[in-house]
Amino acid sequence: MPVRPLRTLAVAAVLAVAAVLAVTAGCATATTPTAEAAGQPRPGGALTWAVETEPITLNPHQYSQAKARLLVWNSFESLLTYDTRGALVPWLATGWQATPDGLSYTLPLRAGVTFTDGTVFDAAAVKANLDKLREPGYAPAVAAVQLRHLKAVEVVDPRTVRLTLTAPDVLVLDFLASPQGAQVSPRSLREARNLKAGGVDVVGTGPFVLDRYVPGRELHYRRNPGYDWAPPTATHTGPAHLDEITYRFLKESAVRVGALTANQVQLIEGVPATDQPLITGNPRLRLTRALNSGSAYTYYLNVSHAPFDDLRVRQAFREALDVDTVLTSVYRDTATRAWSVVSPSSPLYDERLAGSYGGDTATANRLLDQAGWTGRDAAGYRTRDGRRLTVRLVQAAPYVRDRRDVLAQAVQAAVKQNAGIDLKVSVVDQGTAQQAFDRNEYEVFDNSRADTDAGAALNLLLHSGGGINRTRVADPQLDRLLEAGQAATDPVRRAESYAALQQRVVATQALALPLYAPADQIAASTAVGGVRFEPTAGVPASAYDLWIAR
Repeated sequence: MPVRPLRTLAVAAVLAVAAVLAVTAGCATATTPTAEAAGQPRPGGALTWAVETEPITLNPHQYSQAKARLLVWNSFESLLTYDTRGALVPWLATGWQATPDGLSYTLPLRAGVTFTDGTVFDAAAVKANLDKLREPGYAPAVAAVQLRHLKAVEVVDPRTVRLTLTAPDVLVLDFLASPQGAQVSPRSLREARNLKAGGVDVVGTGPFVLDRYVPGRELHYRRNPGYDWAPPTATHTGPAHLDEITYRFLKESAVRVGALTANQVQLIEGVPATDQPLITGNPRLRLTRALNSGSAYTYYLNVSHAPFDDLRVRQAFREALDVDTVLTSVYRDTATRAWSVVSPSSPLYDERLAGSYGGDTATANRLLDQAGWTGRDAAGYRTRDGRRLTVRLVQAAPYVRDRRDVLAQAVQAAVKQNAGIDLKVSVVDQGTAQQAFDRNEYEVFDNSRADTDAGAALNLLLHSGGGINRTRVADPQLDRLLEAGQAATDPVRRAESYAALQQRVVATQALALPLYAPADQIAASTAVGGVRFEPTAGVPASAYDLWIAR
């Protein structure tokens, strides 16, 4: 079966533009040395890479941190992937064929692929993964969104699998190219000691094998010597260049940069503006950047209880903040302002929102007066009926990146000064954050996602059945727009659905306050070659193409 050209599918047409924007607008080389400084690719050697965030889980099916993608793709692989033009291309599948009604996809699979535990990769393995993903309680967000229309998985023959849907869904192929769609050994699915957490006994088909995990400290991968099925997006074939790679968890950016400049590590990611001169001013180092795809970093407002159940208060919170000013104070001139919940690198982004709201202090105060928050307490905060106008932002520590805790403090100061709003910021562990969300003890939820298709992120965040719908909105009109965007085979109609959704979410209902478009930065020794970002996602790629000069 031939590979279907991506332009025949709605998801493809829009993502092609996204990739071009992400590459041309989002990436920049900040120093003069190029990859050639490392010479020609050569086998062997070991690297150490300092990363900002320790993964919550090492199981790709449970993936939820954009910062974990570079780790996922070391050990696990998907059926499809994206090239630099945003086109879907084969990986563990050799192609795909859709029926005219969009209700069935048949995928032939590569021969000769094995999981690193020796299990053969075949159609039965694909079915085992998809069946597991739909198992109650295993990956509920995936089952409810990405696989909500999956009706059945059929093993046609050992090298062919067929997916049958209950309704057309242009996001299904995007799912098959995502970390959540990566293939895990059926043996791991059956026998892993803690499957949801992952670890050395949860394996894939990838170019590296995770052989050591020291929580709070590091991950260590060794090369898979039998690997020979790289995707067409890779720069070489066969086993990885490196013998091994270690990822050290260094949360503080100054510590990461210090380790790099002292040659204790050879690569780091997550380089804030304050530390970038230390990289760009060093001739032995180079800095590259890329905008992430998917959704922008946004404050989502909980409308299920006071005070954000009142549209006027939501609008006032938005108008009380001069986003450009706080971004400049925290990130200098390196942050890209976001005007929508969709990243500006996405072709689904509605540019009409730019400049349409925010930073109007007079309007913010007038709206709060109209909503009855007319009193002031001794600290200068607004009150009504003796209660302070307080809203709570609960940040889960494993998801805090890009100095978002510092940004929250800047927002906190601004909304107090401009409108008398008391924003309480708490950075807590994941369990405590989840408890707050489950108990509905918050008013602001912060989030960004690096999904290659923004539609997947919006379904999770804004659909009434979305797995992380922390606005707690149940708006039939939003649901209809999201479902129309997921089903549309015409890219123009799809873009129209998402544009209408953005207008309703941001402009009309003020359910969200977009702040900035997340970006990733990689600083590396010029002795390291093959440094690149993942096409369309704009996040650091796996270690497969890396090499080190010796």
